Amino acid sequence: MSLSRSAHGTEPVRRALGFLFRQWRRHPLFLAVTVIGMLLATAAEILVSLYAGQLVDAVAQAGDGSREPAREAALSALLMLALIGTGALASRIAAFMAIVGLTLRVMSETGASSLHKVQRFSADWHANSFAGSTVRKISRGMWAIDVLNDTLLIALMPSAAVLIGATVLLGTRWPMMGALVAVGGVAYVALTVGLSLFWVAPAARLSNGWDTRLGGAMADAIGANAVVKAFGAEAREDARLGAIIAKWQGRTRRTWMRSTAAEAAQGAMLVVLRIAIIGAALWLWWRGDATAGDIATVLTLFFTVQGYLREVGYHVSNLQRGVNEMEELVELHALRFGVKDRPEARPIRIEEGGIVLERVTFGYGGHPVPLYRDLSVTIRGGERIGLVGPSGSGKTSFVKLIQRLHDIQGGHILIDGQDIAAATQSSLRAQIAIVQQEPVLFHRSLAENIAYARPGATLGEIRRAAELANADGFIARLSRGYNTLVGERGIKLSGGERQRVALARAFLADAPILILDEATSALDSESEAAIQQAMERLMRGRTAIVIAHRLSTVRAMDRILVFESGSVIEEGTHDTLVQKPGGLYRRLFERQALELTAPRA
Repeated sequence: MSLSRSAHGTEPVRRALGFLFRQWRRHPLFLAVTVIGMLLATAAEILVSLYAGQLVDAVAQAGDGSREPAREAALSALLMLALIGTGALASRIAAFMAIVGLTLRVMSETGASSLHKVQRFSADWHANSFAGSTVRKISRGMWAIDVLNDTLLIALMPSAAVLIGATVLLGTRWPMMGALVAVGGVAYVALTVGLSLFWVAPAARLSNGWDTRLGGAMADAIGANAVVKAFGAEAREDARLGAIIAKWQGRTRRTWMRSTAAEAAQGAMLVVLRIAIIGAALWLWWRGDATAGDIATVLTLFFTVQGYLREVGYHVSNLQRGVNEMEELVELHALRFGVKDRPEARPIRIEEGGIVLERVTFGYGGHPVPLYRDLSVTIRGGERIGLVGPSGSGKTSFVKLIQRLHDIQGGHILIDGQDIAAATQSSLRAQIAIVQQEPVLFHRSLAENIAYARPGATLGEIRRAAELANADGFIARLSRGYNTLVGERGIKLSGGERQRVALARAFLADAPILILDEATSALDSESEAAIQQAMERLMRGRTAIVIAHRLSTVRAMDRILVFESGSVIEEGTHDTLVQKPGGLYRRLFERQALELTAPRA
């Protein structure tokens, strides 16, 4: 086996266990009670074998006529067995109670920290990741913690303790017997671990990858069910999912077959070890080096060891499965934030809302040519700015940089004279209200969705914001009013209704900077008129940046910036730009005017 392949086999185990051990260190008391309780219970099982042998010797002594001393020895051994059994039970119960507390705390903290991290990944990361797959990685990793805790602390640790204890107990009396148990046990464990890590684990890793893809494909199809229905594509989606299931089935079958073959090899190894130890014990008895009680001790101890070793294969398989299932969660935690607050970052305070881009250079990762090179733009506080240009010209990227959804490669972005790179992201975005082209709502009530901008808002404040956004009318017609659940991503509402809820949210935020991202581009004329009216109210007294494909949206702006290939090639009012011969804005305006006046076939 090559070094690289070996590293590949052990590296996931090292990372997953390292992650788990770091979580354990947060709860030392629960961990200590679990470990000590299980070790005491395991030590008791080893001592049972010793006193069982003494009981057999006492019974044999009674057969020789020494009944009174034999009775006392037998009762003494019985008393010790009772005390050991009681102590083992108490220790095991304490360990089980402690591991319940440890596991629940670690699972809860891991789930919370995973969501905390995912929420702070970049917008690009979320755009390139399936929500369903991400949720599956987190939930599967959380339950893997339960499997790994039980496997390591309740199963494998006692197994190792039994093997060491049996080796010491037998080795002090018969070195050869101790060596036989030690070598046989270590060889069995090595075989089990080797098969699991380097033969079963790679196959399981592939099947888990297809399991994640399966979950993502299901979430994708269910989430876009409206599109599936619109095109009558149910059978097509069934076929697509069927192809993924076929791949998942093949990978999973290979994993299970390898697990079955590994268990067969482990079973054969145990048979050989059993014959060797029983044969050695009989040889010692034949030579007169062991009594009947000694034979009973050896057999009882071996069957205890065999029981633990037989389960080692199962537990190592569980360990490998737990590592595989936690691997994606560990990788998630290892990812670096695309945009990270500086250690010295401080909350930003925005009052006027003046925005300055100073010689900004920015390009998306993987693109050799920057989108912006030395871009400089100044927006006065309270100014209303329209952004116009063809798709891909840099309009949306411009507002994303102002929100610091990406870090720039050169230059500075200042708001009220403060560099946003030195501010905390949460404080910056809390003072910028945005209404997106496709507003996203939570599957919560209308009141909760509007109040998301200001969680402590009263119902009166929520109603006032809805009135300003021209949303109060349609909400009043709903049977449950502001308590109406809107469905996943707001699917129960029309596009215009979702847009008005988003505007109400922006009104409630009362932020000094407002971004409207093509907020009316996909609406009917009636909805557009209502929303245009609400937008006019919303922009008053704020720095407003409006991205528009429909140029009617920006005609009343104080200034319009015309983008092309990452540069501002024209700027001015609508009246100024429309009179510029050969200008891009004039060309776009004339094209839209022609489309509006052209007769329909």
